[in-house]
Parts: sequence; structure tokens; C-alpha cells
Amino acid sequence: MPHIWIEHSANLEGKLDLALLLTGVHSAAVNTRMFAEGAIRTRLQSIDQYRIGDGHPDNAFVHVVIRIAAGRDLQTRKQIGETMFAELCRLLGRQFDNMPLGLSLEVQELDAALNFKQNNLQDHIDRRTSARQAG
Repeated sequence: MPHIWIEHSANLEGKLDLALLLTGVHSAAVNTRMFAEGAIRTRLQSIDQYRIGDGHPDNAFVHVVIRIAAGRDLQTRKQIGETMFAELCRLLGRQFDNMPLGLSLEVQELDAALNFKQNNLQDHIDRRTSARQAG
């Protein structure tokens, strides 16, 4: 955990570097140091069908959902959200200054009894890191 979904209105394509947005949000999660790197999964999805505000075609949005494992206190969850939202705003600052853009982010805590997973990614990341340092 976490699983991160970045949704954006399709009219942002060509107006920002979507790969940079994806990498930036993912890196922000790593930089919180609250999650094992191998546990973070970030995906970006363009939304073709949407209506924002008055329906003007220039209106755009980016919405981020961060789903985390249960057990962190409210202050920790709030810190995760504030840190990640600050990075989202930094990444999209130029666009925010130049176009109608709604930015939002929410942190959702998953029910521990209904969260099933199996993961060996961190083991592989650790091996690659060790190999790079040795070589």
C-alpha cells in the first residue's frame, strides 16, 4: 500500500507532461517515507466523459485517490494527504495559474478485514539496489 489513482480530464492531454505528473505523485508517496517503495502502485487515467462547473470546454480537473492500509492515526493520514496534495499543487502550478483547473486529493483507509494481498516487489527492489551499489 498505497494504491494511488490519478484521474484527469482528457482536455489536459498536450497541456501538461502526464508522465511527469505520474512520476511526481509516485515520488511524493515514496518521499513521505511512510510506505515501502515496493508497496506503492500509481496509475494515471484520462477521463473522456466529464462535465465540470458550467460545462465550458476549457474547464479541467485532476483528482487523486490514495488508498492506504488501515491502522494509521488521523494525524498521520492527514500528513500523508497534505504532503501529497502540496506536491500535486506544485506539479500543476503553471497550469493552475493559466487555466480553469480543479485539483483534489483524498486519502481513503481500507478495511483490514477485506484487504487481501501478496507482494514480493520489495524483495526485488532491494536486490536491484544491492546489485547497483555493488557494481
